[in-house]
Amino acid sequence: MTAKRRTREEKNIHTKLEVYKSKANNVIEGMKIFTFANFKEGYYESRDINNDVSFAFDKRIEELKENGKIGTAVTYECAKNSLSDYSPKLTFAEITPTWLRKYEKYMLDKGRSITTVSMYLRSLRAIFNNQNIDKSIYPFGRGKGKYSIPTGRNVKKALTLEEVAKIYNYEPKNDVQAMARDYWMFLYLCNGMNVKDFCLLKWDNIEGDILYYERAKTSTTERDKKGIRIALKPESKSIIRKWGNPSLNKSDFIFPHLKANLTPERQRRIYQDLTKQINKYIQAIAKELEIPHHVTTYSARHSFATVLKRSGANIAMISDLLGHSDLSVTQNYLDSFEDEQIQEQTNVLTTGFKKAN
Repeated sequence: MTAKRRTREEKNIHTKLEVYKSKANNVIEGMKIFTFANFKEGYYESRDINNDVSFAFDKRIEELKENGKIGTAVTYECAKNSLSDYSPKLTFAEITPTWLRKYEKYMLDKGRSITTVSMYLRSLRAIFNNQNIDKSIYPFGRGKGKYSIPTGRNVKKALTLEEVAKIYNYEPKNDVQAMARDYWMFLYLCNGMNVKDFCLLKWDNIEGDILYYERAKTSTTERDKKGIRIALKPESKSIIRKWGNPSLNKSDFIFPHLKANLTPERQRRIYQDLTKQINKYIQAIAKELEIPHHVTTYSARHSFATVLKRSGANIAMISDLLGHSDLSVTQNYLDSFEDEQIQEQTNVLTTGFKKAN
C-alpha cells in the first residue's frame, strides 16, 4: 500500500481500495454499537437505497439460510440469477407490468416452462412485497394495468383408490423396493405428508392413535402455527414397527434417516436422496402394475386429498388435514384433478342416445 505505483493498473487499484476503506470508516464512525451484521447492512446501504433487486434477494436468501430453509433459499437464488441475466442491475422502479410481460416472453422463448416462470416471479413478488414501495405503482394483480403471474397447467397426479390398493397389495422383490412401497403408503395414509416432514418425525409426535406435527414448510412463515393431526391406521403403525427406530427417548427421530446436529444443507441432501429413492422404486412398481400415471411422493398427497373428496368428505376437513391456511387453496388444489370424474358423472346426459343395433 505504501510502495511507489509503477503502473496505471496499480494506481487504479490503490485508489479503489482507498475509497472502500474510507466508506468503511464512515460507516463504523456512524455506528453506536459495532456488529458485523450492522456494518454489512450499512456498507451496502447505497445499493438498498437505489432499490436494488439483487441486494434485496441477497438479504432474503441469507435470512432463509439462517432459518434452515435451504430449499427455498435455492429457489430464490435461481430466481435472482435469472432476473439478473435478463436485466443486470435491476431496480424495483423498473418492475412494471410491461417489464414483467417481456421477462415472461424472454423465459418462454428460451424454452423455460410456465411453471418455472411462475416460481421465479412469485419469488420476485414476495421480495417486492417486503419493500417499502408506494402501493400505487404495485405491478402485480388482476385487472387493467396489472400483471397476473401465470400458472402452469396441472398434470393429473392423483391415483384412484383402486390404484392405491394395487400398490399396497404389491409383493416387493427386495428390501429396498419394500421400503419405498411402505414409505409411499405411509405418506399417503398420513395426510399426504412430504418426505422432509416424514424424516423430521419424532416419537413425541405420537400420542396414542394420533400423530401430531407442524409442517416444516410453513413453520416460520405463519404467525399462528397450524398443527396437523393424523389418525394412525393399523397399516401406518405396522410401517413404523417395521422401519422405525425403537427408542424410549421421545426426542429421537422415528425413522433412521436423520441424526442430531446435522447442518441444514446436509439434512436437505438426505431429504432429496430419500425422495429420489422412493420415486425410483415406486415408479417401477406402478409400471409393473400398469398404473398409467407418473407416480411420485407428491402423488401420495394428491391421492390422499382426491380419494377423500370422491368419498364425499367435507372440503373444510380436507383443508384442515392438508394443513392449508385457506379453503380456496384446497379448492384450487383439488379442482384440476377432477376432469376424469366430471366426464364420468356427466355421462348420464347422453344415456340412451345410441340407437340399438
